[in-house]
Amino acid sequence: MNKALDGVRVLDMTHVQSGPSATQILAWLGADVLKLEAPSGDITRRQLRDLPDVDSLYFTMLNGNKRSITLNTKSEEGKRLFLDLVERSDVLVENFAPGALDRMGFTWEALQEANPGLVYASIKGFGPGAYADFKAYEVIAQAMGGSMSTTGFDSGPPLATGAQIGDSGTGMHTVAGILAALYQRTSTGRGQRVEVAMQDAVLNLCRVKLRDQQRLGHGPLKEYPNSEFGDEVPRSGNASGGGQPGWAVRTAPGGPNDYVYVIIQPQGWAHLAELAGRPELAEDPEWATPEARLDKLDKAFGIIEEWSSGLPKWEVLDKLTERGIPCGPILSTKEIIEDPTLRSNGIVTDVEHPERGGYTTVGLPIRLSDSPADVARSPLLGEHNADVYGGELGLSEEEIADLASNGVI
Repeated sequence: MNKALDGVRVLDMTHVQSGPSATQILAWLGADVLKLEAPSGDITRRQLRDLPDVDSLYFTMLNGNKRSITLNTKSEEGKRLFLDLVERSDVLVENFAPGALDRMGFTWEALQEANPGLVYASIKGFGPGAYADFKAYEVIAQAMGGSMSTTGFDSGPPLATGAQIGDSGTGMHTVAGILAALYQRTSTGRGQRVEVAMQDAVLNLCRVKLRDQQRLGHGPLKEYPNSEFGDEVPRSGNASGGGQPGWAVRTAPGGPNDYVYVIIQPQGWAHLAELAGRPELAEDPEWATPEARLDKLDKAFGIIEEWSSGLPKWEVLDKLTERGIPCGPILSTKEIIEDPTLRSNGIVTDVEHPERGGYTTVGLPIRLSDSPADVARSPLLGEHNADVYGGELGLSEEEIADLASNGVI
């Protein structure tokens, strides 16, 4: 079956996480993603290794379905080969430090001259201005994009989220920009720049907190459990911060992830009161309406937790879902890897690797009816040098051997 991006060639000059997460999505969608690495390889091949001398899970889980070639783009021969690859590509993606490609001589103008149809996507930590030269990492992006200041409990410090919204979140935004540019090219014939900053991507994901910052000007945020409000959005623990209050309630036997997240909808309060053994609260004017409960949400969830803490979380989940109450178990990473539903849906899947054997990875979180994703392994370093330099650029075996011996590939 044809894939959505069949025929699209992506030259992937990215490393670590933000760029590779974007290009892996494109590869899953069917693009031919050619991962161009320095002869030493993407640094994450060696970072956080669990097996000696084998590509790390950090690398394999972000670079599946790609081909790998090596190239020293600082050498004159390497620069020539690089431009040959650019001419044959639809998309170039990079996440080097600001100005790195320009200093190599590969400015946007030079790349556009080599290939007017090229979509050139750049991921940086920050947009133009005062922060442009700051070094960006996942949690720095969370810190400067509004996430950390609004994550955690009001009595504690700002916290990072376990979701990689700075790196992989930026990668998803980059995919959207690349696909939009490719679509526009069908009518204009021209490529264009796509630029995404990690700070901006995190901020986009935190827009509801900017909504609440503006609402603060009109009084306290009643949906929040906080007792006091200053002039900035506070950390509000596990509160949903939305129109329907929610909280994580403890379940038996009391382990670190023995919790169920519960939403109190107006129509669900009577069911919750019944389950908690307090059916009278469904009619009590001090508890019966959402407005009456607003100033004592902590007590409302405390009543629910008195009941839930005596039962295993899956039993709590069953009793809540039987009554149509929105809820979800807190799933640990171990539970997620072992979850039969996630495995049957292909979002958690096993892949075979020639050096490390099998490993578990995440599949494409987008389902296309006419373009199902095939999740394949990551490439070995330079595994496709002969295919690309020989089969596609027409170099002889002797020329490829010379390039290798001279440190060009």
